[in-house]
Amino acid sequence: MEAKRYEKLVKAHAPASKTAKNCLFAFLGGGVICTLAQLLRELFLRVVGLDEETTALTVSVILIFAAVLLTGIGVFDRLAKRFGAGTLVPITGFANAVASPAVDSRAEGLVLGVGAKIFTVAGPVLLYGVLAGGLYGLIYWIILLVK
Repeated sequence: MEAKRYEKLVKAHAPASKTAKNCLFAFLGGGVICTLAQLLRELFLRVVGLDEETTALTVSVILIFAAVLLTGIGVFDRLAKRFGAGTLVPITGFANAVASPAVDSRAEGLVLGVGAKIFTVAGPVLLYGVLAGGLYGLIYWIILLVK
C-alpha cells in the first residue's frame, strides 16, 4: 500500500483528538490538588498555629500519604485516567510512581516483590536527580574557586 494512501486511511479511522478536553481536565485536577494543599497550609498556619517550615512539611506528608493511600486502594489510577497530567502535581505524582510498582508486585512477596520493584519507576529519577545535583554543585564550586 502506498504511504499516502495508508496515511489517509489511518486518519479516516483514527479517533478525533480530545486535546482541549484533556487539557481542561488536567488543569482542573491539578488545580483541585493544589487548592486542597493551599487550604491545608492555611489551616495549619492560621488555625493550628504551626510555623512556616512545619506547615510545609505537614502538608507535604499529608499529600504523600493521600496519594499512596489512594494508589493502594485503586482510586488514584481512576483519577489519573480522568485528570491525566493534573494528577502529576510533583509530590502526588512521585508518591504514586513509588507506590504503584509496590502495589502491583505485592503478590510476589515483601522482598522479591515490593522491595525489589518499589523503585522501578522512581529509581531512575532519584539516581539521575542526585547525579545531576552533584554535578551542578561541583560546577558551582569550581566557578566559585575561579572567581
